[in-house]
Amino acid sequence: MDGEWWHAGFHLTTAIVGPTILTLPYAFRGLGWELGFFCLTAMGMVTFYAYYLMSKVLDHCEKEGRRHIRFRELAADVLGSGWMFYFVILIQTAINCGVGVGAILLAGQCLEGLLITFILTLPFYCHIQTKQFNDFDTCGLGYTALVVGACIHAGTSKKPPPRDYSLEPKESARAFSAFTSISILAAIFGNGILPEIQATLAPPATGKMVKGLCMCYAVIGVTFYSAAVSGYWTFGNKSSSNIFKSLMPDDGPSLAPTWVLGLAVIFVLLQLFAIGLVYSQVAYEIMEKKSADVNQGIFSRRNLIPRLVLRTIYMILCGFVAAMLPFFGDINGVVGAIGFIPLDFILPMLLYNMACKPPKSSLIYWINISIMVVFTGVGITGAFSSIRKLVLDANQFKLFANDVVD
Repeated sequence: MDGEWWHAGFHLTTAIVGPTILTLPYAFRGLGWELGFFCLTAMGMVTFYAYYLMSKVLDHCEKEGRRHIRFRELAADVLGSGWMFYFVILIQTAINCGVGVGAILLAGQCLEGLLITFILTLPFYCHIQTKQFNDFDTCGLGYTALVVGACIHAGTSKKPPPRDYSLEPKESARAFSAFTSISILAAIFGNGILPEIQATLAPPATGKMVKGLCMCYAVIGVTFYSAAVSGYWTFGNKSSSNIFKSLMPDDGPSLAPTWVLGLAVIFVLLQLFAIGLVYSQVAYEIMEKKSADVNQGIFSRRNLIPRLVLRTIYMILCGFVAAMLPFFGDINGVVGAIGFIPLDFILPMLLYNMACKPPKSSLIYWINISIMVVFTGVGITGAFSSIRKLVLDANQFKLFANDVVD
């Protein structure tokens, strides 16, 4: 609990700047240039504000002697232990399961067709590991730079991919695609572990969290915009939900040097291991709270065997869903709409208004109410459009097949 602001900045960057940025060109595909830039900027501003408010609420509770390191504990304290507490647990469970499925799915897609390159570039990665570029922030910056470079290489080659930036012809289809894309952006900006990050800081934490957020969003400004612009500029409305699949088309050679793509895949996989592990911990904790015997040691046979069995079953189920419905963009949209929008775009404003009790005549109170109302509507519409897209894609797809519909 003696961390400094730059520690918070590193943790926040690792939590937010993840492999989901590979879907940014796909999100722009449903929004177009103007609306894409507007939504990306607006959602960045809203999440920065929301995380700042969460920091204030956590600091407020700690000053009153109630320190919290989990979203659900904070919700129970501020909102009571009624249905809202269980609602927070439900959306956190949806996020954790969705991230688990998405991590397995993305890892499989990245490895497909690049296994040989992965093996060949592994010694090179081991070399840069010895140079101490081994933190997960470096991984995020590393694969972003490589993917951006690969997209620019493809777009400026002698035979660039055909570019078409037109949207869906039907107005209703355009609206559904736009809300699905907004839900994907919510998942990209989502952070389900902010209380745990703030708990690592020495009090008072709010000022340090603001500095950490500024550091994090400076990295976001570089990585998110560059990935979105380069990918959408190169592939237009043919952008895949995993930009690697656009760079490595099934019907032709790779559009960038394979060693570049292979190294980017290694960086992605390393960060996926960390993200999958962190987000799985909540599910593990819920399962093991009922199965473990606190009177026996953590490595006793009584606790070790159930832990191994439950965790194995959980990962098998995530892998089963990922293999059955390998739609990375659709899954991101569903998780963003039903998980991250309530958790990161609505809950912080509600917690602040109830915990810190700003005057009802104050500007901040009504700003919070307005954001809550807008994103409640966006979340409901986004959930419908994302689930609709998943169902439509599943209807064109044979379960467990390899010909993914985008």
